[in-house]
Amino acid sequence: MNHVAKRAVAGSATARTWAGLLTLLALLSGCTDDGSVSSGKARPPQDAILISPGDGAKNVGPDDRLEVKVPDGRLESVKVARIEDAQRQEVPGRIAHDGTSWTPWGKAGRLRLAAEYSVDAVAVDGAGHRSARHTTFTTAVPEHRFIGYFKPENRSTVGIGMIVSFDFNRPVENHAAVQRAIRVSSVPEVEVVGHWFGDSRLDFRPAAYWKPGTEVTVEVGLRDVEGAPHVYGTQDKTVAFTVGRSQTSLVDAAAHTMKVRRDGRLVSTVPITAGYPGMDTYNGKMVVSEMYDVTRMDGRTVGFGGEYDIRDVPHALRLTNSGTFLHGNYWSDEGVFGSDNVSHGCVGLRDVRGGSSYTPAGWFFDRTLVGDVVEVVNSKDKQVAPDNGLGGWNLNWNEWKAGSALR
Repeated sequence: MNHVAKRAVAGSATARTWAGLLTLLALLSGCTDDGSVSSGKARPPQDAILISPGDGAKNVGPDDRLEVKVPDGRLESVKVARIEDAQRQEVPGRIAHDGTSWTPWGKAGRLRLAAEYSVDAVAVDGAGHRSARHTTFTTAVPEHRFIGYFKPENRSTVGIGMIVSFDFNRPVENHAAVQRAIRVSSVPEVEVVGHWFGDSRLDFRPAAYWKPGTEVTVEVGLRDVEGAPHVYGTQDKTVAFTVGRSQTSLVDAAAHTMKVRRDGRLVSTVPITAGYPGMDTYNGKMVVSEMYDVTRMDGRTVGFGGEYDIRDVPHALRLTNSGTFLHGNYWSDEGVFGSDNVSHGCVGLRDVRGGSSYTPAGWFFDRTLVGDVVEVVNSKDKQVAPDNGLGGWNLNWNEWKAGSALR
């Protein structure tokens, strides 16, 4: 064998030796795909950190469980975010004491519909090696939604008779779930109970009128609450209002007067005209729900014929949904106020066309808040229904609580 051949054989042997050594080192080191090193068999990244719902899952339901686990080792960090309505928000949660799992806490435990979730988790195994995993999933978008239209408005100042009233745009079957999702609280604290009128209306009130100065908070957590099969709520908001001074007014239809009291003290007796025989004004407690400097009153909109259509009724205060108002009246003779009942069921106070703060109607309008109570007595009509406007004060406390779905 010549020298060239000897060198070739030697080089080949040396290459085989280095290849063998490299293979042995690789087997001993156990390199993993993500660059971490362990003393045993490598665990695939998707098995080192288990996340549910799975990566890329779609149409996930609100009751599916969001959880992060590790079969061995411990979780070092977990960050979960939710994107809905183009807003990104962190989902709160906690890692268990043993470090093997993470779960959301509080209301975050229930998944929000029509949202995208992202999960970023880092785990450490027994040898101190880290692994990380990032997943995303999306929740189902419900085909049917419901909302509740409610009063009073946020940051408003209202009268002591204000009732928090929700009108839902779809019938509610799961009364308890919907009522539980709405919380009405106050400072000073009083018991506030909800009462259902059918399937589309839920009102809240305390046992007695609010005390002046009370701060009331309404927390609406209806988003993703299933009000009826496959019909979910959309609202998640908080509003607050303040109860102003105490004012109540007592209309005596037989005496043709209205006595106005502030903090229990009589401040004025105002002459009025109520409904004429056959069109008598409802008896009972009614709450001012809307106020108009001027409005149109057309008898055809409340079940009458063409008896009247007045386009510029001044100083109008709504008392019922069926069309009972306390309002200014400029078209009747001045002598009827305090002596005769000539209206179609409303309570009329003397006024002038265009309205004036110096008339009885203008004086009362300027001193009224939404939520003030007007009670009518000695009329020949029946008592107003408790769901006709904010008439819930015509039910005693036991009757009111009987209408709660949470009793």
